[in-house]
Amino acid sequence: MDIRTVINRLPSVAKFILNFYSPFRGAGIEVEKMHLDEGFIRVKMPLTRKNRNIVGVHFGGSLYAMVDPFYMLILMHQLGEKYIVWDKAATIQFLSPGRGTVYADVRISPDELTEIRQLALNHEPVFRTYHLDIIDEQGQRIAAVEKVVYIRRKKPKGTRSLFRSKQ
Repeated sequence: MDIRTVINRLPSVAKFILNFYSPFRGAGIEVEKMHLDEGFIRVKMPLTRKNRNIVGVHFGGSLYAMVDPFYMLILMHQLGEKYIVWDKAATIQFLSPGRGTVYADVRISPDELTEIRQLALNHEPVFRTYHLDIIDEQGQRIAAVEKVVYIRRKKPKGTRSLFRSKQ
């Protein structure tokens, strides 16, 4: 059984697997809550020697890693096998030094999913931009992240061409 199947069928097992995923474990990243059917994931990362930079605050790469895959993961789960979902682009702005445990809530609303399905009916690419904040224990914004996700509904198997037109 591949990881996508595990995530779709057993989200609680997927949370366990993600928490032992080497890049997350190495940075101290923990998936605290994972409700894929509700389109919600909460991630946290305490400041440790593993993710501290030279000036003693959270390393920027770890801050980004803690939110990187989750929009794609929620969309893949919610939309199912009939859709292709890829991360397209991302930016992160560091707003304040992270000195303790930081959190991020990743959400996709049912209305957003309805809109995506409507936009993808013609099998053309759909690009969606999502914004989220990484906050500390006091609720102060540590970083602002923007993610662009590519989504396309797959064409039925009988209509796919083996050769692309050279026009």
